[in-house]
Amino acid sequence: MAMLRVYVVSDATGETAERVVRSALTQFEGAPVSIVRCGGVRTPEQVRAVVAEAALRDSVILHTLVSDHLRTVILQEARIHGVDAMDLLGPVLDRLATHLGVSPQEKPGLFSQLVEATSRRIEAVEFAFRHDDGQRADELEAAEIVLVGVSRTMKTPTTLYLAYHGWFAANVPVVPGIAPDPTLLGLRRELVFGLTMSAPRLVELRQARAAHLGIPAESYASLAAVRDELRLSQALCREQGWRQIDATGKSVEEVAREILVLGHHERAPVHDGG
Repeated sequence: MAMLRVYVVSDATGETAERVVRSALTQFEGAPVSIVRCGGVRTPEQVRAVVAEAALRDSVILHTLVSDHLRTVILQEARIHGVDAMDLLGPVLDRLATHLGVSPQEKPGLFSQLVEATSRRIEAVEFAFRHDDGQRADELEAAEIVLVGVSRTMKTPTTLYLAYHGWFAANVPVVPGIAPDPTLLGLRRELVFGLTMSAPRLVELRQARAAHLGIPAESYASLAAVRDELRLSQALCREQGWRQIDATGKSVEEVAREILVLGHHERAPVHDGG
């Protein structure tokens, strides 16, 4: 049996279309097939070149072009050159447009962007859990944002919020009597943010936590202890040149937004598809 070349043509990367083709090929075990992926095809000239190349050998073209114009061009060129071409995406777009009553955007790469964004969010959340409360401090150089502060200054919820929006964030506690990890001190200062809070509000939060856990609140939630810890944390931030954010009375979203603004983070965060 002669080798069949399957040209996978896409205006994006072509990865999705290739996965579909490979899934179908599992039903033809041992068949002599070679897959040629042609990504980034976005002009009629590129379409004509691919079809002309495919016409030189036993080939079939499977494409996921979102542009209606390019789908028409590839159909016409395939007929001219006698190449079998199948549209994997057009019928789906047409059927959805009919039922939804709106036209597709015809923007190349939207699906791959969605997949990439989702993948990044998952990785960021996993990173946040692995680097919560000072864990794996030797890996902090991989973080995009690092939060420091004493206990109950909203470090963990803010870290997770940032992670869910695609940022690789970690947090490290400031604990009296324990020296900061050298990796933390070696980070570029613009990556690190100190979270602080008014002493009375922090006392309230710690008292609630102590009651929930059933632990003594005398040292952990006393006003004197809280003030001492806050002074220690603030002094460390000043010494290292880390910007500080007062989280008193703010929501997690507000604190995270302030961090991103102060950090001049220009990359668009990952948004929830819903």
